[in-house]
Order: sequence, then C-alpha cells, then structure tokens
Amino acid sequence: MPLPSFSDKFSDNLAQLPVMEAVAAIELIDQSGTPVATIENKPGQAGSLRVYHWLADTLGAITPEAAAVGLTIYAEHTQDARANPGKHPNIDRLFNIQTPDQTLQVKGL
Repeated sequence: MPLPSFSDKFSDNLAQLPVMEAVAAIELIDQSGTPVATIENKPGQAGSLRVYHWLADTLGAITPEAAAVGLTIYAEHTQDARANPGKHPNIDRLFNIQTPDQTLQVKGL
C-alpha cells in the first residue's frame, strides 16, 4: 500500500490520518515486552497518539522505517525537536529508533 503524500505542515499531515476517538491511550512496548511509554488521547498528545497508532497499523510497528515516516509527518515539529532536544519527547523517541532491535510495538488501551 502506498503511503500518503505528506506535506511540510503537521496539521495537514495529521488531517490525513484517522481520528482515534475510541482509543483512550496507547502503550509503546520494547522488544523485551516492557512498556516504555504511554501516549494519552488528550490535548497535547492526541496528535502523537494518531501518528504512532497509524504508523503501527500501516507499517506493523514503530520500526526504523516507520520512525522516518513519522518524522516526515511531524513536519515543522521535527525541525523544532532537533533544535530543542527534550521539548517533543514523542518526536525525540523516533530519532532514537535507528536499528530493528529498537522497534516498538503499539498497544491500544
């Protein structure tokens, strides 16, 4: 399945992803089965929940390839995250997924 054509504006990219009203949160699980983060469906995190959930649904998990697509989706926020480490933890997490053994599974809560 071809991926959508994403722009350089996060709000435009987010509009291409499904709304996740029925999902309260997602849990990110590392290769050992340990939960490493929770992203809640609330203001300030709902966009990231949609991005991570869509990446996992579309690409199977948050793999290095999925992380690269995610950084494209975040658009201008990716640039801000690079300039301000720690300001956008959900984007920072994608920067750190460089090898297959860093892949994260996504579980809806």
